Amino acid sequence: MDAMPQQNPEPPPSTLPPEGATAVPPPPTPMRTTLRRAAFGAVAGAVLVAGAVVAVPDGDQEAGPLPGPVARAEAAAAAGSPASLSDLTALIGDRQEWVETHPSDAPSWAVLGTAYVEWGRRSADAAYYTRAEQALQRSLAAQPGERGNAEAWVGLGALANARHDYLAAKKWGETVRARQPKNWTAYPVLIDAYNGLGEYTAAGRATEKFGSLRKGVPALARTADMYRGQGWREDALATAQEAADRATTPAEKAEALHRLGDLAWERGEPAEAAAQYEAALRTDGNHLASRAGRARALVALDRTDEALADYQTVSAKLPRPEYVLELGELYESLNLDGDARTQYTELRKLLAQAKSAGVNESLTEARFEADHGDPAAAVDLMRAEWSALHRSSAAADALGWALHRAGRSEEALQYAERAVGTGVRNASYTYHLGVIESALSQNGPARNHLEESVRTNPVFSPLAAPLAQAALDSLGEPAPGGPADMQPDPEPVPEPEPVKPESSESEPAKPESPKSEAPKGEASRGEAPEPDSPKPEPAPARQQAQAQAAPSASPGTAVSSPRP
Repeated sequence: MDAMPQQNPEPPPSTLPPEGATAVPPPPTPMRTTLRRAAFGAVAGAVLVAGAVVAVPDGDQEAGPLPGPVARAEAAAAAGSPASLSDLTALIGDRQEWVETHPSDAPSWAVLGTAYVEWGRRSADAAYYTRAEQALQRSLAAQPGERGNAEAWVGLGALANARHDYLAAKKWGETVRARQPKNWTAYPVLIDAYNGLGEYTAAGRATEKFGSLRKGVPALARTADMYRGQGWREDALATAQEAADRATTPAEKAEALHRLGDLAWERGEPAEAAAQYEAALRTDGNHLASRAGRARALVALDRTDEALADYQTVSAKLPRPEYVLELGELYESLNLDGDARTQYTELRKLLAQAKSAGVNESLTEARFEADHGDPAAAVDLMRAEWSALHRSSAAADALGWALHRAGRSEEALQYAERAVGTGVRNASYTYHLGVIESALSQNGPARNHLEESVRTNPVFSPLAAPLAQAALDSLGEPAPGGPADMQPDPEPVPEPEPVKPESSESEPAKPESPKSEAPKGEASRGEAPEPDSPKPEPAPARQQAQAQAAPSASPGTAVSSPRP
């Protein structure tokens, strides 16, 4: 469990056992002074995982030799941009060697800790999160946060976000912001935490503040993500494209192209998505998230063999639970049940490993249990998440779907409506809502949401997309009629009264139609209205039908009785 900002945890051993990336022998340590290390660490320790702006070269410095991997990683960290995995590995090895002989260098411990967070996130190796916590606590032991070591606090906030502990991340970020309101490194931590908790208004304010404090590619990327979450597709695309155009380093460019691929995929354009993911891989061949995205798009393009090859590579090198679940569902859609069971067994193992490392993967686990395991277990998982204030659109969707799968559709409806109501354009969310509404015999809204799902992205899942189309087909076409035909039936025209023979010439018979229109057209033929007679009210039966039909009437929805 993370220590609170006011605590000074006992320092762990100064030497951390080498494993994974740190087992790679670091390159020769460049000549530098302790002062330079401390000055750099004060900046890099906080921004290595946060993201900010593109570095601007110092025009007063003469051009020197090309920087090595450690220098490139340092420059990326100081600028808030992602470093390549090879450069990140070199930085970890370099900084670990340094702190072994300089155990009181708090900024270097902060750099090492945040580098471990980034490595764990990008390699899906949760064991590095434990090492990150040890390094960051060692930094705070050497220099408490109250004495200016905000970099370690920001690192702990990034660590909490990586573990999906959004409440802890929020506390760390708000602690830094309260003490240093203009410290831009706290805002990426707050943005991720607020989004994870479903506090989208606060996330929007943090994104705007971040952009006002720091301009550049990472700020554009955060803004594009904000627009995307609000369903503003055109704004998200324009901002993401600007970030891609302004990106300079390969790692930064790959991230920007990957975002463009995600946006194209969500629009239901798999060919465009595949092209963007391929461009990201050409820029940075180790960008495995783009390989997973390309696999998803290739499935939609019926290039299944290529998709399987990509998924298998990603599952081996970047075994994130969501990717393993996607591969299992692809196997299941191809009727390869044995391969699907193997993937689901591997998924359960990964989820257990994540839990033991303090990583919360309840969302992925609940999705798996709802569709392939025990829906009641999925409900319990998401109930716990909701109670912990994890109330994002993803959490609302997962809880609603789990409740429906457990046979509690009436209770599920409010959560599914909340997920769609956030504004995010997600075909899976509208599919879930439409199925829940159909189960409750709300056929009009169900048809609308299922149509929206297949219109948004008709290939959003190899398993669920065909089910969405089948659910829509089962509802059939709406009954004839619509807004153009929903006119009230004409009032019956009474027969004209016969002319009485005994009527005098001074009192001619009443004409068959009134000489002038009655007020508001309500007077019936053959009867002159009283001057002050009120407008007749509709019949009770018609009034009741009107009240029942009006709230749910929409284009393409049958209405049981016409509106008066």
